[in-house]
Parts: sequence; structure tokens; C-alpha cells
Amino acid sequence: VPSHDNEAVDAYTQAKRDDLANKEKAEAAVIAQYLPEQLTEEAIKKMITEAIAETNASGPAGMGLVMKVLQPKIAGKADGGLVSGLVKAALSQ
Repeated sequence: VPSHDNEAVDAYTQAKRDDLANKEKAEAAVIAQYLPEQLTEEAIKKMITEAIAETNASGPAGMGLVMKVLQPKIAGKADGGLVSGLVKAALSQ
């Protein structure tokens, strides 16, 4: 389920608006049925390792090369912020 939906549920719950929180949860459940299956962090890390090997990227300058290779493989299957964070971490090792 996309993270922004969870933020709304949390906000409604804190505001004691269970009616709206439940509506958000129901909508998120419906949307999740139509989304492609999300990649695990383990699978993303493996794809990043392969992309780095394929592009010979290194350091922060290699970020664009790696993301260009990964983007078509992860589109709709992983949070972009998570992926870019994992790529940065992998390139800084």
C-alpha cells in the first residue's frame, strides 16, 4: 500500500476521525489489488548490485547511470525514494 495512504490513516486516527480513517483503509485496499506486486528491499538491492556491475558506476556521479538502468525494471513496483536511497548507499560503499 502506498505510504501516503498510511499517512492519511494516521492523521485521521489521531484526529479521532475513525470514519475517515476506515474510508482511507478501504480505498487503499482496493487500490492495492490493482498495483503490481511490490518488490522486496532484498530484491531491489540485488537489482542495484546488478545495475552497478552493468554500468561500472561508482560514487555519487554514478547515481544517474544506475537509476536509468533500474527505472524500467522498478516502475510501479517500488517506492522511488527508497530505491534512490539504496542506490546512494550502495554507491558510497
